[in-house]
Amino acid sequence: MIDSDRFLDDLRTLRAIGGRGTGVVRRAFDAQDVRARHWLATQFAEAGLEARIDPAGNVWGLRGPLLIGSHTDTQPEGGWLDGALGVIAGLAVARHNPGVSVVSFQDEEGRFGATTGSEIWTGALTLEDADRLADLEGVTFGAARQALPATGDFPRPDRFTAYLEPHIEQGPVLDAEALAAGVVTAIVGLRQITVELTGQQNHAGTTPMPLRVDALRGLSDVDHLLRDRLRNVVTPQSVWTIGHVSLHPNAPSAIPGRVRFTVQWRDAETARLDRMEGVIRDALVQVADASGLGLAVSDTSVLPPVAMDETLRAALQDSARKHAPDAWRDMPSGALHDATNVSRVLPVAMLFAPSIGGISHDFAEDTAEADLVTCLNILAGAADSLT
Repeated sequence: MIDSDRFLDDLRTLRAIGGRGTGVVRRAFDAQDVRARHWLATQFAEAGLEARIDPAGNVWGLRGPLLIGSHTDTQPEGGWLDGALGVIAGLAVARHNPGVSVVSFQDEEGRFGATTGSEIWTGALTLEDADRLADLEGVTFGAARQALPATGDFPRPDRFTAYLEPHIEQGPVLDAEALAAGVVTAIVGLRQITVELTGQQNHAGTTPMPLRVDALRGLSDVDHLLRDRLRNVVTPQSVWTIGHVSLHPNAPSAIPGRVRFTVQWRDAETARLDRMEGVIRDALVQVADASGLGLAVSDTSVLPPVAMDETLRAALQDSARKHAPDAWRDMPSGALHDATNVSRVLPVAMLFAPSIGGISHDFAEDTAEADLVTCLNILAGAADSLT
C-alpha cells in the first residue's frame, strides 16, 4: 500500500532544503543541492535501495529493473515540485515495489548545459566534455562537481528495462480543464543557436540616427521579422524564443556595438523544426545585410522529438482510468525533460500532474495535494503492472 502521507511529508522536507518563501533555490552542486542529494541518498538507503552518487552527481537508489525519477536541482528562482515530484514519487513507489529503482539526475535545469546529468549517463556527452562546460559566472562543471564526491560508478543502462518520469505539467492545460493527470504522448523537439550581431559602437549623443550601425536595433529587427515569417510555418503548438541577451557595452550613452543572443524553437515534428530553422537563418542574414551588421551564428544544438513508448503509455493510461476516471487526458510535453536523453537507451514514458495557473520556474509554482496523491497512485498502479 502506497503511503501518501509519507510521500507528502518527504516532498515538504525536500522543499525546506534551499527553501525561499514558497519556492526553492538549489542550483546544481551549490551547497543546498549537495545537502539535498545527501539527504536523498539517505532516504534511498533507508528504503532498502542501494544508494549511489555517480561521478556526474546523479543520485541513484538501485534495486529493480523499472527506473523512476527526474531531478531535484532547480531554476535560480524555482518551484518546489519541478523535478522533485518525480523523484519523491519514485521513492514512494520503491518503498512498496521491489521491482523499482529511483534516480535524481543532476543539472537538468541547465546551470552548466541542459539535462547534463542524464546526457552524461546516456552517453550523449562525455564526462570530460561536460567538465569543460561553464555557468554564467565562469565556474566549470568539473570544478563544481568536486563538492559532491562520487560514491560509485555510473550504473549500466542495461540493468534497467524502462524509465517512467512523473512531473508537473508546467503549463495551463490540465488546470484549465480541471483534470488531475496527463499521460504524455511525446516530448517536443528543441533546437537552439547562439547569434552575434556586430555593429559600430559610438557616442549616443553625437552620432546621427541615419549613420548608426546599432547592433541592438538589429536584434529588434530580427524579432520583428521572425514573427512575420514564422506565422505561415508554425502551428499553435510551435514556440520560439529569443532568450539570453548580452549587450556590449551596455551603457546609457553608447550605441550598442555588439549583441549576443540565443534563438530557441520547439515543435513535435522534425520536418517543421527544419522549416523553422530555415526561416530563422534566412531572417538573420537578411537583417544583417540590410543593416550593415556583422553576423556570426553557432552550429545548431539539437534535441529531437521523442515519442513515448506505447507499452508504458498504456500502463499509465490503464492506471489513470482506475485512479482518475474522466479526469485525465493524453497530451504532449512542450518542456524538455531527462526522459528525452534516457530515450536513447531505454523505453520511456511520462505522467503529468497539473500546475495551478500553469505556473512553473517561479516561486509561485504549486499543485493541489489531492492531485499530487492522484499522480502517485497512477504511477504506482502502472509500476505494479510493469514489474
